[in-house]
Amino acid sequence: MTHAHTATAPGLDDKTALLSGRDLWSTEAAEASGIPSLVLSDGPHGVRRQRADSDHMGVHQSEPATCFPPAVALASSWDPGLLRRLGEALGREARHLDVDVLLGPGVNIKRSPLCGRNFEYFSEDPLLSGVLGAAYVRGVQSQGVGTSVKHFAANNQETDRMRVSSDVDERTLREIYFPAFERIVTEARPATVMCSYNRVNGVHAAENRRLLTQVLREEWGFDGLVVSDWGAVSDRVAALLAGTDLEMPGNGGGTDAEVAAAVRAGELDENVVDTAVARLRTLAERVRSEGAPDGVDHEAHHRLAREIAADCLVLLKNEERALPLGPTSRIALIGEFAQTLRYQGGGSSHVNATRVDSPLEQLRAALPDAPIDFAQGYDPTGQADAAHLREQAVARAAEADTAVLVIGLPEADESEGFDREHIELPRDQVELIQEVARAARRTVVVLLNGGVVSLEGWHDEVDAVVEAWLPGQAGGGAIADVLAGRVNPSGRLAETIPFRLQDTPSFLNFPGEQGHVRYGEGVMVGYRYYESADVPVRYPFGHGLSYTTFDQSDFRVTATGPDTATATVTVTNTGDRSGKHVVQVYVAAPERPVSSPARELRGFAKVSLAPGESTVVEIDLDRRAFAYWDITRADWTVAAGRYEVQLAENAHTVVASIPLDLAGDVLAKPLTLDSTVGEWFGHASVGPALTKAVESGLTEEQAAFAAENAFAIRMVESMPMRQFIAFLPNPLPEGLLEQLMQTSHTLA
Repeated sequence: MTHAHTATAPGLDDKTALLSGRDLWSTEAAEASGIPSLVLSDGPHGVRRQRADSDHMGVHQSEPATCFPPAVALASSWDPGLLRRLGEALGREARHLDVDVLLGPGVNIKRSPLCGRNFEYFSEDPLLSGVLGAAYVRGVQSQGVGTSVKHFAANNQETDRMRVSSDVDERTLREIYFPAFERIVTEARPATVMCSYNRVNGVHAAENRRLLTQVLREEWGFDGLVVSDWGAVSDRVAALLAGTDLEMPGNGGGTDAEVAAAVRAGELDENVVDTAVARLRTLAERVRSEGAPDGVDHEAHHRLAREIAADCLVLLKNEERALPLGPTSRIALIGEFAQTLRYQGGGSSHVNATRVDSPLEQLRAALPDAPIDFAQGYDPTGQADAAHLREQAVARAAEADTAVLVIGLPEADESEGFDREHIELPRDQVELIQEVARAARRTVVVLLNGGVVSLEGWHDEVDAVVEAWLPGQAGGGAIADVLAGRVNPSGRLAETIPFRLQDTPSFLNFPGEQGHVRYGEGVMVGYRYYESADVPVRYPFGHGLSYTTFDQSDFRVTATGPDTATATVTVTNTGDRSGKHVVQVYVAAPERPVSSPARELRGFAKVSLAPGESTVVEIDLDRRAFAYWDITRADWTVAAGRYEVQLAENAHTVVASIPLDLAGDVLAKPLTLDSTVGEWFGHASVGPALTKAVESGLTEEQAAFAAENAFAIRMVESMPMRQFIAFLPNPLPEGLLEQLMQTSHTLA
């Protein structure tokens, strides 16, 4: 129902009260002023609506809701259409539960595989995160429910998350940690943005005016409300001045009084309060425009959750067509997670699922003619006799045609609030895989984990590996669908699987020390580092297999402007099963004034094809596909030169590469006396004039020496001109440098 405005304006104390929570999940109301109480609820992959015994960390039970796959799985779909449908379902459930704002999606970059909250985040790549996040937001908000894109910004670890300063250079922020937020804000217009707990370059995000006002609002045009993460505000007045409109949760009115006192003392302009209240009123108008639906079809949503989860599974390895399983094969299904599915992470996003399907019951339903023997194999609690469980499982495996192990991390190993210390699987599970692989004819491993795990010590001994991530409440059916061949796997890795933790780019800097974490790897995050430094990995970003085969042909790149292009490719399903393929287009830049990754993902599309069917995929490459952030210009810049537009199977395997010559932006900078010798002599017009002036003042002997020792100029290339002129054997003509500097200003 809509809320009409009235002429009654709230007083100062009422206004300040509106800008902090009434309780843990709702805001204060000023009905006479047309502002109702709004309910915010945790997401991102299910509605965690608490009506009593409220808490922020998922300790107490919430209303039943569909637990869809978390972002770690969703990103592997590479399918914005799927994310849109997910968002629509989440919006319907939120509206049904009287939730006005769903707190999601989480689009922070996976800087390290150790981050305890990686299961809530999409990818190590900002383009993939941004495109999927924008689709999610459009879906949720199409149902009259607001979203809260989080956590802005540079929130990439849980260790000391309330205080740590993420120390990041400007180019890295612009190219890696900002773009997902920027795309969602500019393309999907989210209702709210949630600021993070951490400090960014020394300033708490909630009090960071540069982040929340200059970048978010003034540059990107965000017109919604900024809400704090729960408990992220330490100075309410400073937060309001910076651009944090709503402090959550409620605090009994303590900070409300601080704000009112600051206004009365002249330390805070009341217009700042009025602006924040106006944003709250606008939010209420946006999210209360539609009435609550009569009900939710949870069975339909469970089926949708199953469909989504199946499209997110990644087939990492499939030797000798170990998968799909034969319809009458004898199967040994091994692992406690096969009967008690691990399907979501811990902490504030923990959903009270409407139901949970197990892989055991679903595989038996999918393969009714296949004898399936179950063995527990391991105990995630560590209380049972590991050797005895392993012995029973090996005996089952020896009698089967195929042993399928469902293994992974216990929920206690990955949750909001703490980071992991390593990427290893539990030791008893590794030993179980090793012994089963020795006993079984064929061995298939299904992984359940919210963050990347090491595959070393057993990978080469098994026939097939399926990365199921955390697949949500219908994950058991999705796993069965893929194993039985009902669904052709089409997931692609949204993050790299390294050989070792020590190989990861942030290894020496994560999680920091003494209150600071230095983002020393810069833009070389994830595959950008592995490809640039030629570091081998177990599986690259973008990898994923299928039960069918695809051919990509007739790859073309056409310039559509001075710094834009379109890539087209024909994709054909050359196998005997229907399937989905992900087209991945990367760009490799020419030599630039900044270090550049070997290649960067700049476009992608997922297509579904029947056997023998072809389609032409077109991917637009905008200016940003070729640009870098130039800190000297404080702007996006396209360097001149030959770019390579690459069609790839994944971040490592390039199928075709086409050169594209771009004129680029004019990068000439006006010369000053602080410009280097190399910049002066290398300037297109000033350089020759300066060379002529210097040479004209040389004696024959000096000129001969200079000609014979041309390398000497390289020794002083980095010297500022004001120092260099003192070393010249003869002074330059009076006023020449000033004249040449003026010339460079005109040309620039």
